[in-house]
Amino acid sequence: MLSIKNFLKSYNNHRILEIEELEIPEGIHWFKGNNGSGKSTLFRSIAGILPYRGEILFNGLDCRKDVVAYRLLVNLSEAEPMYPDYLSGYDLLKFIADAKRTPTEQLNHLAEKLSVSQYWKSPIGTYSSGMQKKISLLSAFLGNPRLIMLDEPLITIDDRSVQVVYDLVKDYYENLGVSFLLSSHQDFRFEKLAIKNMYLVQNQAVKLQ
Repeated sequence: MLSIKNFLKSYNNHRILEIEELEIPEGIHWFKGNNGSGKSTLFRSIAGILPYRGEILFNGLDCRKDVVAYRLLVNLSEAEPMYPDYLSGYDLLKFIADAKRTPTEQLNHLAEKLSVSQYWKSPIGTYSSGMQKKISLLSAFLGNPRLIMLDEPLITIDDRSVQVVYDLVKDYYENLGVSFLLSSHQDFRFEKLAIKNMYLVQNQAVKLQ
């Protein structure tokens, strides 16, 4: 499904993450590591947000060469989203939804499910961190993705929203065949999710546990 080869990401000649070869099959996978270990860097690279050396392929599509087709299949919710204060959550999600070729009814359904429709017409600058996090989480489920990455999905959100996220992951995986990469330094509730593999991110490397 996801193939990473000869991957290297550095900042100012400081190596952050290096992966010689990593093949990740379909399923739900947990990437565990301390804050600053490189989990977010890896996810943002796979999403095509960060430049990197090496090769990242998903279902045979190259992250850098098959940009449009690739990004229609790969979605990301960032750990600590930063959005322009002047935009409303609705404007942002509508833009992403259009880019992901999302039916309007899907956007509205997810907004109701995550309880964002009650505030999403207000400027993002007025949102709490939890409200912004739910906008980010919603964006990851838009369109018809085959891979969804949720970076620290459980931080800053309330218990009800945590349950909604678990339910969405389970539904998309079991009924739509969508694979997930979940990143966290916390323990997930394994009885609720069928975690296939766990990967440890530490010492600038990723290892299957």
